[in-house]
Amino acid sequence: MSKTNRLINSSSPYLLQHAHNPVDWFFWGDEALQKSINEQKPILVSIGYSSCHWCHVMERESFEDEATAVIMNQHFICIKIDREERPDLDHIYMDAVQAMTGSGGWPLNVFLTPDLKPFYGGTYFPPINLHGRMSWQNTLIAVSKAFFERKDEIELQAETLTKHIANSNNFDKIKIDGQVDSSNENLEKIADNILANADTIWGGFGNAPKFPQTFSIQYLLRQYHFTKQKKYLDQATLSLDKMIFGGIYDHIGGGFARYSTDEKWFAPHFEKMLYDNALLVALLSEAYQVTKKELYVQTIHQTLAFIETEMMSNEFAFYSALDADTEGVEGKFYTWTSDEIYSTLGYDDALLFCEIYSVKIDGNWEETNIIYLKDSLATFALNKGLKLEELENKITICKKILLEKRNKRTKPLLDDKTLCSWNALMNVAYCKAYAATGYQHYKNIAIENANFIMNKMCVDNELMHCYKQNKSYINGFIDDYAYTIWALIHLQEITGNQAYLRKAFSLANYTIEHFSKTNDVFFNFTSNNQKNVIVKKVDVYDGAIPSANAIMVYCLKYLSTVFLDDKLRKRFLQMLVSLQPAISKHPTSFAAWAATLQSLNYSTELVVTGKGSNATIAAILEQYLPNKILVVLEQENNNKIAILENKLFSDDVLFYLCQNETCFIPQKNLSKILHFLNI
Repeated sequence: MSKTNRLINSSSPYLLQHAHNPVDWFFWGDEALQKSINEQKPILVSIGYSSCHWCHVMERESFEDEATAVIMNQHFICIKIDREERPDLDHIYMDAVQAMTGSGGWPLNVFLTPDLKPFYGGTYFPPINLHGRMSWQNTLIAVSKAFFERKDEIELQAETLTKHIANSNNFDKIKIDGQVDSSNENLEKIADNILANADTIWGGFGNAPKFPQTFSIQYLLRQYHFTKQKKYLDQATLSLDKMIFGGIYDHIGGGFARYSTDEKWFAPHFEKMLYDNALLVALLSEAYQVTKKELYVQTIHQTLAFIETEMMSNEFAFYSALDADTEGVEGKFYTWTSDEIYSTLGYDDALLFCEIYSVKIDGNWEETNIIYLKDSLATFALNKGLKLEELENKITICKKILLEKRNKRTKPLLDDKTLCSWNALMNVAYCKAYAATGYQHYKNIAIENANFIMNKMCVDNELMHCYKQNKSYINGFIDDYAYTIWALIHLQEITGNQAYLRKAFSLANYTIEHFSKTNDVFFNFTSNNQKNVIVKKVDVYDGAIPSANAIMVYCLKYLSTVFLDDKLRKRFLQMLVSLQPAISKHPTSFAAWAATLQSLNYSTELVVTGKGSNATIAAILEQYLPNKILVVLEQENNNKIAILENKLFSDDVLFYLCQNETCFIPQKNLSKILHFLNI
């Protein structure tokens, strides 16, 4: 057994991968930071995550190399960070590297002065000088030499760069007064600007590499629902269909990979992240409500079956990710040779399967095959004169046989830490899946997962970011709070349990107190008492996951209505006003924000009271009401929330509907309510 370093005591699978490196790795914390000050050595911070392909490559080439480790240990205090455990540090130092080099990514390697200010960095460094990239060893020697021989110059450079990061993160002077423009004209402008970035052939937005961009698709779905302009629906469904047909979707085992390396959604970067699958299930649930397309509900069921089989613990906690690599080869677990399929299925079934899924004798990708569809099974059946139901049954059996065969392979590494924020996103997905399908199991999972979060990752109103082996650790960040509040709102809607609403309201006020400074509009990524960060970063852009500030806007709007709270209302309006020009002009970067802007013009408030009112929830949820506020009171109590005041409680179920600031006479018949809503 090789010698271990400090990382052997980590809970992070990514850090544990480096526990046997000869590098004297430290955790980010007082021990390492104080050692740098005492010895006046620069700090090397290396950041990655467990399912990162090039992180594995650099570890094998450099961090496992004894000679390289000698240089690192002699000249630097070396710190390893899991970006998923410390997204705050990743954000700050990614900004620094992008400012220095014009690009970013992982692994992220950045050099700091002892006072934590960055002065040099990059991403992947090869073991030898290659294609204009300096080798890692030469980089280490050059950086060390510069730090000790030109220390004043390095410190000035670090100070300048730190000020640049802080200034680019400064929203103090942003406009916070004026009116929010949620007019039909502005909402249509946003939708058309999203379409301007759309790939009308293959779906999605932009060129390769292609990410799902779920909130842009969601905005188009909703805009179609409100305006009936078919161009929005066409682009939304095209994007979903092409993703589901493509190799980014795992046709054998279910679930989506993180992104496609090409414009056709064919060749994925094979890692599977919890958050992508959560956001896509949530989107597919809305798409199914709009279209009733069987493909979407099938994909929901298959994806959540994958999640429960591969990424859920017996505590109803969700794990973080599955690696792209197996035995050092990217995609090895997921790809097939033609011979493997024929030997597994038999000639006749394999011949059919290979034709449908474009399997080639010499491979369709790097001498092996990615399983993907060029078109739907319905189209294939029509073209071949086959009965669709018989074809679907045959393919289902083939997939089951291939999955059993695949499960005998060495599986990709599971990142089995639990993140509060990503669990909350998956909780929202389960809530939306229950609403769309009525499948009680999804509701049960959402409740159990919420119990896990509240019991294991929340003390009073303080959330923890990570959990593993019955231990919560690292104080929560803004996305932990925003997404958890969001999940609690959805849980209240599918259960009728107002305790979830009260907890959401309590967490929202805690977040305002601990994640913003006086007179600030936006929420900081880290809490006000976070130590050892050089910048309090504010994140407003929607990326692979929605901006926590964008989700807070939605949550504050919802809660301000339910609790009639002027403080929350003022805050969310200021946030929207401040970003309104950017939302309208660049909506693919602010699509989650755009959804709340959209909700101001198309809103539905529905309060249901009376004995037996909970029995009406499923019938309401199955309707597509994307901007609804739904509160149900089945039992009279003295602890009413504000929206329930002056609402009559009796043996009869009563429906109180307000839409776009117009309230209707209470009704006893749900069908009349749906008629008002044009459903």
